[in-house]
Amino acid sequence: MTIVNIDDMREAARRRLPKIFFDYIDGGSFSETTLRANRRGFDAWVIEQRVLASGRVPDLATTYLGRRHALPFMLGPVGFLGLYRGRGELLAARAARAAAIPFCLSTFSIASIETLARDGAGAAPGDLQFQLYMLDDEGLNQELLAAATAAGVSTLHLTVDCTVTAIRERDVRNAFRSARRPTPAMLASMLSRPAWLIDLLRHGMPAVEALERHPEFGQGALEQAVNLSRRMDRTLSWAEVDWLRTRWPGRLVIKGVLSTDDALRARDAGADAIVISNHGGRQLDGVASTISVLPRIVEAVGETFEVLLDGGIRRGADIVKALALGASGVLLGRAYAFALAAGGEAGVTRAIDILRTELSVTLALMGLDSIDALKAAGGGVVRRADDPGTGG
Repeated sequence: MTIVNIDDMREAARRRLPKIFFDYIDGGSFSETTLRANRRGFDAWVIEQRVLASGRVPDLATTYLGRRHALPFMLGPVGFLGLYRGRGELLAARAARAAAIPFCLSTFSIASIETLARDGAGAAPGDLQFQLYMLDDEGLNQELLAAATAAGVSTLHLTVDCTVTAIRERDVRNAFRSARRPTPAMLASMLSRPAWLIDLLRHGMPAVEALERHPEFGQGALEQAVNLSRRMDRTLSWAEVDWLRTRWPGRLVIKGVLSTDDALRARDAGADAIVISNHGGRQLDGVASTISVLPRIVEAVGETFEVLLDGGIRRGADIVKALALGASGVLLGRAYAFALAAGGEAGVTRAIDILRTELSVTLALMGLDSIDALKAAGGGVVRRADDPGTGG
């Protein structure tokens, strides 16, 4: 099939992956209301067109998380990338490095942070970041932090919206995070995707490298996924954020914020930034889309506190709307996970190129010559779709 946008990447991933793994990427919690709302949320905003304003190719570089990056988006944390492609985390990190944008490794990854650092995937011109789920094992939490420090991680993303794992009904039907070994139905699904299976087996049976010294979590990725999801720290509170702030010397980001009160609490706790996120519609179903709460959170925390956003981003225009409404940058999730599954490192590179091109064209048709100009223009270049104003 011809790949021209991120939705095409999704379809290519669906064709290549066993159902259990495609549904894990694609699905949301309960009725998937918030999953759909994240996409609809972007449609609630329209872009103001300006003509005869600039003939220059837009400069897409901008600053977020303490550094100047070539693009206003990064590859956010997605669990178990190594199940979609052999060495999936490494492939995605290399694509990010080549594009001079950050890559953030999930705690729930096949490759460890040490492997990525050893491979050089996190070296400049991109940078390597790590997403931490606090588990109920303080020793393992300390181990993960020490590994991130040794790997030269610049930024730690503490994800705070998963103290209880929501019911993701597609995963329940597929027995993902419940079956410790492949069921007959899983095996049949895997065998029906020979290209995926051959690629995965070529790199050995996948297992979470960070758990190599922890046999109590099991031996393979399926069993480890079950045990990891059951070991989330249900008592996680702002006290643990304070504890982490005293022990983590780098930049600290609180990921999973949807309310102004929590945003202000994160700022006051010493976080360097927040990510407005509803976990891609995979946790509390029925909450607001991320783009819909962005303006009021930005207004509440003030211009000096950094706010990023994820959830539902599929188009360059989505990124433009988020930046105009106050985000300093955005995190991709499913958009690049689909691309990784569909085409490996080349697929992720292609997805980055698609969004880069869409961004450039959108800015040019808005009469803007840079991302920085877009940020400066702010709400003056977007308006709500139900606003009857003509835009001047």
